[in-house]
Amino acid sequence: MMPSKSPGPGPALPWEEGSPPAMAGEGLVPACSRHRRLVEREAPLKCPASMEKMQQVVGRARAAFRSGRSRPLEFRIQQLKALQRMVQEKEKEIMRALKADLNKSGPNAFTQEILGVLGALALTMEKLPSWAAPHHVKKDLLTLRDEAYIGYEPLGVVLVIGAWNYPFALVMQPLIGAIAAGNAVVVKPSEVSENTARLVAELLPLYLDKDLYAVVTGGVPETTELLTQRFDHILYTGNSNVGRIVMAAAAKHLTPVTLELGGKSPCYIDKDCDLAVACRRITWGKYMNCGQTCLAPDYILCDPSIQSKVVENIKATLKEFYGEDVKSSPDYERIVNQRHFKRILGLMEGQKIALGGETDEASCFIAPTILTDVSPESKVMEEEIFGPVLPIVTVMSVEEAIEFINLREKPLGLYVFSNNKQLIRRVIAETSSGGMTANDVIMHSVLPELPFGGVGHSGMGAYHGRFSFETFSHRRSCLIKDFRWDVANRLRYPPGSEELMQLAKLFLLKQCTRSRVGQFISALLAAVKAMLAKGNHL
Repeated sequence: MMPSKSPGPGPALPWEEGSPPAMAGEGLVPACSRHRRLVEREAPLKCPASMEKMQQVVGRARAAFRSGRSRPLEFRIQQLKALQRMVQEKEKEIMRALKADLNKSGPNAFTQEILGVLGALALTMEKLPSWAAPHHVKKDLLTLRDEAYIGYEPLGVVLVIGAWNYPFALVMQPLIGAIAAGNAVVVKPSEVSENTARLVAELLPLYLDKDLYAVVTGGVPETTELLTQRFDHILYTGNSNVGRIVMAAAAKHLTPVTLELGGKSPCYIDKDCDLAVACRRITWGKYMNCGQTCLAPDYILCDPSIQSKVVENIKATLKEFYGEDVKSSPDYERIVNQRHFKRILGLMEGQKIALGGETDEASCFIAPTILTDVSPESKVMEEEIFGPVLPIVTVMSVEEAIEFINLREKPLGLYVFSNNKQLIRRVIAETSSGGMTANDVIMHSVLPELPFGGVGHSGMGAYHGRFSFETFSHRRSCLIKDFRWDVANRLRYPPGSEELMQLAKLFLLKQCTRSRVGQFISALLAAVKAMLAKGNHL
């Protein structure tokens, strides 16, 4: 059965039925108590830039961009250094906001969100001069005396719509690439993680150019109005349902988009593997951030003979990670709100719970849970889980696993564990996904030399590292011709001749290697003769 929808993170927009609005207020608001009140009161988050001022925000950003001040590399690096200083100076405030929104401990908040941002800033500032430099390309015989290169120019005013599950990193990472490419940026953090959204809105104007880099907060009305404005690129992180709406809004202005979506990322475990190591790495990736990670392994495919061993190894790892009482562990987060809490409980109904299953609605706690003997047609296999619930579907062979994966939408990530490199390469060759990691999970997204993005239903476009810079840049083809040696252009000027046609074939269709030097000289002499004759005729 094909996945019916993807519930991943994103702003609470009109088309997300039941999305809880967020409420502004003084100080930090604990996530679950906040959303419990919101269900009762339905009070929207007030937006400092009201709907009628949205056009003014985008207009100021465009005017600032047209002034040209974002283009010099020195200015871009200056702004990136200011952003780095903001993260370093406000580290404690950022961690407090993440604690309030998602119950992230200090170490988890730092490693999951802040560390990657600091790494991206350092890499971008170091490499930006080389990334932005003209890339000279190979020339043919007709352009030997000319200059041919790819120039990187900013797109203009770009919109970055962040997500609630990593509310700081998923705003900062694309913002870094957009600044590096020389753009003006409008940032829309997710109102679901309201404390982080408020903090981002407070901090960015204190450190960055206020006109070039604006922040818009708010919920349904603000995001809807924002999408009616014209941008030069939109990067959205969230679920596929909202992704379609963002893409439709962008299409009205022919605006290109990068959509970082999600899906059900499969994890195949071969019988021939180090099961203890495999399950430790799967446990880390699945239950980090309480399962609210777009790249988390969504379900396991394995042979029936090792299903119980997988459960026992994950059980032992959970005890190693979180102790006897997971609920009291400072390293275990909470579900972001009660809507998602109840959605996840609904996915567990009627399933065989082999491990976990404990819940606490008051604190949005769901224990790490494993479901066994799961039917492919069950509700939990219809949509992205986005929570700490791990179904195991048994398959009899790698062929069956590949067929199972290929019958579903292309996922954002794909994972395979095996000692057999040939089996791993077969899975890679016969499936498709945004990215993949063998013998681990998620880690391909950590390496900045690899692009992070989806394919098909899981998204389009990519970023991270140099790819962030390129996503927000236009690659401009540039050819600077020399006025001299116009005689070579006789090949394309009328009238034509058989000799000129033969020379054109040699120039444009064949490589001029040493073995063809004689042929080239003969053809050249014939062409010169023809051109002289042509000149006399004229």
